[in-house]
Formats: sequence, C-alpha cells, structure tokens
Amino acid sequence: MDWTQAIDGYCERLGPGLWAEPVNAITNFAFVIAALWVWPVTRGLPKARILAVILLLIGIGSGLFHTFAVAWAATLDVLPIVAFIVVYIYAAHRDFWGQVRLVAGGLTLASVPAMMAVSQVLPFRAALGGSAGYVPVPLLIFLHAALLARRAPVTARGLAAGAALLCVSIGFRTLDAPLCSAVPIGTHFMWHVLNATMLGWMILVYRAHVLAGDPARR
Repeated sequence: MDWTQAIDGYCERLGPGLWAEPVNAITNFAFVIAALWVWPVTRGLPKARILAVILLLIGIGSGLFHTFAVAWAATLDVLPIVAFIVVYIYAAHRDFWGQVRLVAGGLTLASVPAMMAVSQVLPFRAALGGSAGYVPVPLLIFLHAALLARRAPVTARGLAAGAALLCVSIGFRTLDAPLCSAVPIGTHFMWHVLNATMLGWMILVYRAHVLAGDPARR
C-alpha cells in the first residue's frame, strides 16, 4: 500500500495541498473542545476518561486527514473512531447491563462484525456511499435505548437523542457530494461539528448512568 497516496473524497478539496480543505480541517477543533468539555466531569470514571482521550484523538486524526489527505492520515482518521465505538459498546455492556468482563467483551467483539454485515445489506446503500458503514452505529444505539426504556428510562432517552443527532450528522456527510455544486465548501464540516457534539453527549449519558447507579460498577 502506498501510504502517501493522495485522497480526494470531499467537496471542499479541489486539489492536493496542505490547506485545500480549510473548513473541514478547522472544524475538527470541535472534537478537541468536546474532549476538554467532558474531561473535568469524568474524573474517577476510567472508561469515560478513556472515551474522552479517544475523542481528542478523533479530532487530531481527522484534522491530519483533512490537512494532508493521504492514506496514512486516513488511517489515523478511522482508527480512533473505531476505537470509540468499541470502547463505548464495551462500557455499555458493562455498566448499562451489568455484565461481567468476559460476557461484555464477547458481545462487544460480536457487535463489530454484526454492524459490518448490516452495512452491506442496507436499503439505498449506493446512495449512502461511504456513509453506509456508519449507519449501523445509530441503529445499535437505538436498539440499546429501546431495550433500556423500562430499566433505565433517563439513559434510554439520552441514548436515543444521541442516535438521532448521529443520524442528522450522517445525513450531512452523505450530502457532501450531491450538494457540492450548490454548496462549494460541501457539508462534511457539519459531520465534524455534530459528531463532536454527539460523542461528547454520549460520554455524558454514560457518566450520568454510572453515577446514578452502583458505585462499584464504575
């Protein structure tokens, strides 16, 4: 693989260069702001702290990708996102459902290929383009919200709100290319802003649930 291969996948980018996506690059500060927002309130909650660090890394990785737009930067963009999803799923199974580590870990590992499989059979997959891989994430969050509705209604509502915001965010990501002629800078930057908000919110939902429950589960 050529790690220096240029990637031109967004409306705003008109050619190679370090500053060819200024709006997409700058809006990654939203992830940094969100990470700094949740950091102080996650003290004493190890998994929430890990999620806050990963949130910061998402901003750095995405910022590098939209600045350099090459294969190695794309890897640094994707890996923290995957890490956040995996850690949050594990945290959900541990602390929303009270499962032991082995069960929570097994279900987390099973969730990843399951979401990949769902992304391959989605209706309108072609229209979703590169966003198809993200659609199973809000679906999984909605599923957890529905199953938690009676057991932990406040948490369920928080999860549903986060999933709904992610759906809007995915919509902006999907529309980046189709609306390019009408919106020269594209709409991908809204994916950054809304995702940063959503991920910070999801950390706060997790925090609120843990603090409201058994302290031993922290």
